[in-house]
Amino acid sequence: MAAAFATEQLRSVILLGHGGSGKTSLTEAMLFSAGTISRMGKVEEGTTVSDSDEEEIRRRISLNLTLLPCEWEKHKINLLDTPGYLDFVGEVISGLRVADAGIVVVDAVSGVEVGTELVWQHANDRQLPRLVFINKMDRENASHQRALASLREKLEGNFVPLQLPIGEQAGFEGVIDLVERKAYIGDKAAGEVPAAMADAVEEARTAIIEAAAESDDALIEKYLDSGELSEAEVAAGLKAGIASGKIIPVLCGSAARNIGVKALLHTLVRDLPPPGGEVPVVRVPTNEETVLRFDSTAPVVAFAFKTTADPYVGKLTLLRVYSGTLKSNSHVVNSRTGAQERTAQIMTTRGKEQVPVDELAAGDIGIVGKLGDTVTGDALCDAGHLVKFPPFKFPEPVFAVAVAPKTKADSAKIGPSLARLVEEDPTLHWRNEPGTRQLILEGMGDAHVDTAIRRLEQKFGLSVLTSVPKVPYREAVTKTGSAAYRHKKQTGGAGQFAEVHMRVEPAERDAGFEFGWEVFGGAVSSSFQPSIQKGIRSVLESGPLAGYPVVDVKAIVYDGKEHPVDSKDIAFQIAGREAFKEAFKQAGPVLLEPIMEVTIVVPEEFMGDVMGDLTTRRGRVQGTDQERGNAIVRAEVPLAEIQRYATDLRSFTQGRGIFTMKFARYDQVPSHLQAEIIAQAEKEREEEE
Repeated sequence: MAAAFATEQLRSVILLGHGGSGKTSLTEAMLFSAGTISRMGKVEEGTTVSDSDEEEIRRRISLNLTLLPCEWEKHKINLLDTPGYLDFVGEVISGLRVADAGIVVVDAVSGVEVGTELVWQHANDRQLPRLVFINKMDRENASHQRALASLREKLEGNFVPLQLPIGEQAGFEGVIDLVERKAYIGDKAAGEVPAAMADAVEEARTAIIEAAAESDDALIEKYLDSGELSEAEVAAGLKAGIASGKIIPVLCGSAARNIGVKALLHTLVRDLPPPGGEVPVVRVPTNEETVLRFDSTAPVVAFAFKTTADPYVGKLTLLRVYSGTLKSNSHVVNSRTGAQERTAQIMTTRGKEQVPVDELAAGDIGIVGKLGDTVTGDALCDAGHLVKFPPFKFPEPVFAVAVAPKTKADSAKIGPSLARLVEEDPTLHWRNEPGTRQLILEGMGDAHVDTAIRRLEQKFGLSVLTSVPKVPYREAVTKTGSAAYRHKKQTGGAGQFAEVHMRVEPAERDAGFEFGWEVFGGAVSSSFQPSIQKGIRSVLESGPLAGYPVVDVKAIVYDGKEHPVDSKDIAFQIAGREAFKEAFKQAGPVLLEPIMEVTIVVPEEFMGDVMGDLTTRRGRVQGTDQERGNAIVRAEVPLAEIQRYATDLRSFTQGRGIFTMKFARYDQVPSHLQAEIIAQAEKEREEEE
């Protein structure tokens, strides 16, 4: 049974950075240095503690948010390792929600990359205290100064080195802690500073003292008066500056060679803030705004920030306790559903093992299995103090596939399996697209969706076929058209008779379908209105032009005929349907296509490529901006032209371009393309027959 820790002994730290910067390797080195694991695994061999998922081992990259606690200097550090690949940004957002601080990992050769900028912005959104770890200092062409310059050029913040590297590239052998004037050679404990670096240490400490002074009015006043601060004042000012975000410490090392890692662990405990501050929540059911404070004696409130499906254990829920002390085998209430949940055995992790714990104090993170109704974003509370947390804000999906079951057995379980998949990863969406009659799975990129498809098979035993989704076009009219249709059928006994004269007109955009009745003098009994409407509505889902839904149209019946014996409901349904089809074809029918609002962020050198590419996609550029070496392009582009843009953009920007998109409106398809779409629809209809 793992030991319990008080709130002030806890640090929940998220590792952030571009893919390949070494976050998982750094996590592995920290766990090894802390004695949590006995040997360091390698990402490229699929042997790390963090990347234990079958798909992570296959791809040799992190795909999931992983909780990895370790103990250092009588503190518990909850490390949250995150994927660096941009497709899996949802895992980053989930982890940021429960972290007290962040470690942004930067490659000493590459410096700040597009993924670094993206996670930096997410950390800014959360106002998260953070430090930077310049990794891979032992690589050829590694440069501490160049990486530091890259930070200052591309990111906002007051970057203050707390360490000096001892050597670089092949000669890199350790780091010097400038705060305590200690040297960490290799993976050994702290020792004396090499005499040759003593002057450089004193010179570099000046920047730390100035930064510490600037974090507090009283300290800056004393420093300006006397020109010095005590060691205790420097430490206090530094800690306050980091907690407020005024100071961003910069450390360095080599995760692969376990150099600088013990110094990093020491800094986490010494300088980063414990759980604290006020967490905004809303009372249930009054919706009154209030705050939580990290108090282990208060009523229990825990937040479910991630759920996973384990094929052997069942559903696992990652929880952070914000108030009170959550105990194993206790009962709490889900504030969203009102249902009681039992926290059977609370667990934490040690490597790939799950370790039982008796309780979690306010600020701690753990895992609970087999909760019934609880999903990501739910709050588990003391029955007398129900609250809910603000919802997650995940980006909209940018990549979609149509999925279909491989077998009849798969058909029965596709809905429940997709629902469980999306419960695990809220950045995945699935839906039935009525316009194309396809089941659509959407995500943040091709790798994200491909991973989801593989998980469907691995976790839920579901096999699916995938294809590029059909574009959900709509059919509408541009002018007024009229037609008459007579339905007459004689079969021995009673026959069928109905005649309908109909006019079709364009309706306002987004008005849907409108029905009008202008029959006077009893040519057609008003009792047949519902029958005619029913006939028209049977066409609206699969329109006369190319089989797409009909929108924004008005159908007016203005004349007709009936028979005293043979006119009946079914006759007027058929006549109404056929009259509508004919009138629709006379009313200037057009196809409408979805237009997407796209925002693209690329390094400035790729702006010309992006603009040229948008032109070939019928895109209309709405505006451009420059920001810290990046170009930001806002455009409107037809969905038909950017269904695979996530892959294409990465291809021609060397993986450095990102984009978001959201639906803007429907616009008319150009006539030459409309003819091609109608011809393709005819061909598909013939093949089906």
